[in-house]
Amino acid sequence: MPPVRDPGLTAVEQTAAAPVTFAFDSLDERIVNAAATRGKPTVLAFVTTDSLAAQAQVDFLVAMAKRDATAVNYVIVAIGAQDTRELVDLYRRALHVPFPVALADSTTSTGAGPFGDVRAVPVTVVLDREGRIVWRSDGRVAKSPELRAAMVGL
Repeated sequence: MPPVRDPGLTAVEQTAAAPVTFAFDSLDERIVNAAATRGKPTVLAFVTTDSLAAQAQVDFLVAMAKRDATAVNYVIVAIGAQDTRELVDLYRRALHVPFPVALADSTTSTGAGPFGDVRAVPVTVVLDREGRIVWRSDGRVAKSPELRAAMVGL
């Protein structure tokens, strides 16, 4: 198990060496599940459409994705009952998100999924190439330098 990277920020300790398993309903034909993200570092951001902090997080990730091209997977996962497919798609288009955007399932939305409690948005998680959680930020915007530091060596 690789060490949790803590660039002086909130980090999460892995509770098991096993990769997390997940599958979310994507807004388009791109697959958003654990198997599809294997082989590259992955940044997942759990957001709601009514959070300004979550919107700022998405903006940072969109900028990072432009630089990273295909070296890193980026995924936005919308949580919350108010976040319908239509509203989330409008949000995606308004923020010019080029990578997959998905809807959380009910297990994830209630905090019982493999990522734990994600209701204090934004929650940003970095997975290693095998799909193990190596870094996490809860309830605040994780900026590009700290996310890049979390991905060093992945």
